[in-house]
Amino acid sequence: MKFFLQLIGAAAALIVSSSIVTAQDASGILVYNAQHVSLTQQWAAQFTKETGIKVTLRNGGDTELGNQIVQEGANSPADVFLTENSPAIALVDTAGLLALLDSATLALVPDNYRPASGRWTGIAARSTVFAYNTSVLKQGDLPKSLLDLADPKWKGRWAASPTGADFQAIVSALLELKGEDATSKWLKAMKDNVKPFQGNNAAMKGVNTGQVEGAVIYHYYYFGDQAKTGENSKNVALHYFKNRDPGAFISVSGGAVLASSKKKDQAQSFVRWIVGKGGQGVLRTGDSFEYAVGKDEASNPKLPSLVDLQAPTVEPAALNSKKVTELMTAAGLL
Repeated sequence: MKFFLQLIGAAAALIVSSSIVTAQDASGILVYNAQHVSLTQQWAAQFTKETGIKVTLRNGGDTELGNQIVQEGANSPADVFLTENSPAIALVDTAGLLALLDSATLALVPDNYRPASGRWTGIAARSTVFAYNTSVLKQGDLPKSLLDLADPKWKGRWAASPTGADFQAIVSALLELKGEDATSKWLKAMKDNVKPFQGNNAAMKGVNTGQVEGAVIYHYYYFGDQAKTGENSKNVALHYFKNRDPGAFISVSGGAVLASSKKKDQAQSFVRWIVGKGGQGVLRTGDSFEYAVGKDEASNPKLPSLVDLQAPTVEPAALNSKKVTELMTAAGLL
C-alpha cells in the first residue's frame, strides 16, 4: 500500500511539473541570466511592456550557467543566455549550442563588440580599473601597467577577487594579449602579492577602509556606490591604465539565442531589443553604470568615454576560460 501511494505521489508530481513547463512555454521565453539581476529585470520589464512577451529569468553566475547549458545540450529549456563576461558565452558557442542571430540584430552592434561567428553579440561593457585609496596613494604612486602589480614592492598592497568570473575575464585578456608564459609568471607573482577578497564590492570596501591600498575591479562598482550613499567608496578614486595596457581591458557582456529554443522568434526579438534603443537606453538612464555598446548609443553621462579609455584590442570570442582556470589553479589562486 505504501509503495502504491508513493507511485501516485510521483505521478502527481510529474503532472504538476509538466503543467508548469507547459505554462512557462505558453507564456514567454526563459532567460538564463548571468548579468546583474537588477539590470536584466529592467530590460525584461520594459521589453514585456512594449511587446507583451513574458520573460522568465533563471539567475546564476557566468561559469555556473555556461556549464549548465553545455551539460543540458540540445535539451536545455533556455531560450536566451545573457552573461556578464564573454568567456562563458564563448564556451557555449564553441559547444555548438547557439543559433545565428538575425542580421538586423548584428547590424546594431559594432564589429569589435561581437564575434565574427554571428552567434552572439555584446550587450553591454565594463572597464577594468585600479581602485585606490586616495589617502595612501597619489598619482605618482600608481602602477603604470597591470603587469607592474607583479613587482614585489606591491606585496600585500593590492586586492582582487580571483575566484570571480569578472577577474578571470581580465586574466583571459592578459593571456590573449601577452601569452601563456607571461600570464603564468604574472599569476605566480600575484599569488605572493595579492590580498584576496570575495567579490569586487568587498575588494573596493577593503580599499575604502584602508585594509589594502588598491584593487583591480570593474568600474561600475565605484559609480554604483557613488550614486547611492558613497559610504563604501568615499576614500576611493579610479585609475585607468589606458595605453592599450592589459589593465585597460574592456569586458563585453554577451547575449545569445539557444539553438534548441522552440521560441526563436521571441528570443531573437528580446536580444535585438536589448542592443537597440530600448535596452541601451536603460544603460544610459539607469543605475547599472555599464557601458552601452549599440551603434550610436550613448552611455551614462557620468562615465568616461569608452574611446578615451584606450583599451587593447581583444577578440571577445578568443577569451579562454578553461586555460585561465588551469593557470590560476597552478598558481595557487583557485
